[in-house]
Parts: sequence; structure tokens; C-alpha cells
Amino acid sequence: MKVLVVGANGQIGKQTTEMLQEQNDHHVRAMVRKEDQLNEFKEKGIEAVLADLEGPVEQLAQAAEGCDAVIFAAGSGGQTGADKTLLIDLDGAIKMVEAAEKAGVERFLMVSALQAHNRDNWNEKIRHYYVAKHYADKALEESSLNHTIVRPGGLLNEAGTGQVRVATDLPERATIPREDVARVLVASLNQEKAFNRGFDLVSGEQSIEEALKTL
Repeated sequence: MKVLVVGANGQIGKQTTEMLQEQNDHHVRAMVRKEDQLNEFKEKGIEAVLADLEGPVEQLAQAAEGCDAVIFAAGSGGQTGADKTLLIDLDGAIKMVEAAEKAGVERFLMVSALQAHNRDNWNEKIRHYYVAKHYADKALEESSLNHTIVRPGGLLNEAGTGQVRVATDLPERATIPREDVARVLVASLNQEKAFNRGFDLVSGEQSIEEALKTL
């Protein structure tokens, strides 16, 4: 499977890209928006393409041309304002869904946020972020794409454990290393139990493979 990772220079995106590169099952293409990032991936032997989520859908569709799947791991980041959240996490995500459809992509995996589907459990301090994730996820669900929406809990920069908990509705707050989120994304690509559904994801006691089979 040829996989386009959107937001490949981000923390989850970079780990996902490197994991896919290490496997023989998939071919990865990194989508980045800066020339220096492009060169960095190419120096590692990873195919890379320049495209901007604030640019036109046609440009994004060209970036996805020839790919079987898209993993959307992009985000505006915690240091930007609500305006960038709307442009990247909401509009950028929806444009990427449209672009994937235009490019004939079949599979689309979205990194969302814990309980983004449930307004009653949104974090009030970053409500704009949850609004963006909620409606980007809905656009993906309503598309023609075979989708998986991964809603991780609080993201940690520590080493992954490979032990997780997944559930279609997991209201209690918990955390998970970004490395394990990347592992779940890679494992979900071909996992039929993850097709056309979304799930909350936190650290737990099951292996990733076992946890995904419970969906």
C-alpha cells in the first residue's frame, strides 16, 4: 500500500512516516510544506512532496496522486491561535478529504482527539480545537472514503509501551505516548475491524494488535 502522511514533519507524523519506511508492507510518501523539510526526508531515502493545507484542493490532490491511503496527522500546534486551528485542523483536514477523493485514494486515517465526537466531554479551555476536530471527523465520515478516526488522549513525548486501550466511547481522561499513536495508525491501515469507524485511544494493557481486534 502506498501511504501519504500529511503533517509528516510533526511529532506523530514523523514517527508514523519512519515506521512505514522501516516496513516492507508499505511505501510511504511524506507531505511537508517547507523545502528544508522536503530535503530532510529525501536524505533519509523517503519520498516527499511539497504541499500546503492552506493551499488549493487541486494541489493537495496532486500530492496524493497514486496513493492508496492518507494518514492525516497534521495540526496547527498548541502555540497558534484559534484562527490557525480553523485553517489547518478544520478546513485543511476537510480539503485533504476532498483531495483524497479527487485523487482516487481509498483509505483515510484521521488523528482526532479523545471524545471529539461527544460535545459533553469537550475540554472547555480548547473548545475551538474540539469544534475543529468534531466537524473535520464528520466530513470524513460523510465522504466516500474507507475511514478510520483515531481519537487519542493526552499526548506524551515518552517512549511508547505498545500497550493500549481502545473503545468507541471512552469518556475518562487519560494519556498515551505519541509513539503508540503512530503504531496504532500503522497497524490500523489493513485492520478490517478499524474500517469505517472511530475510536478513543489511551494507554492500556492490551497489545495494539489485540486491542484493534476488539473494535
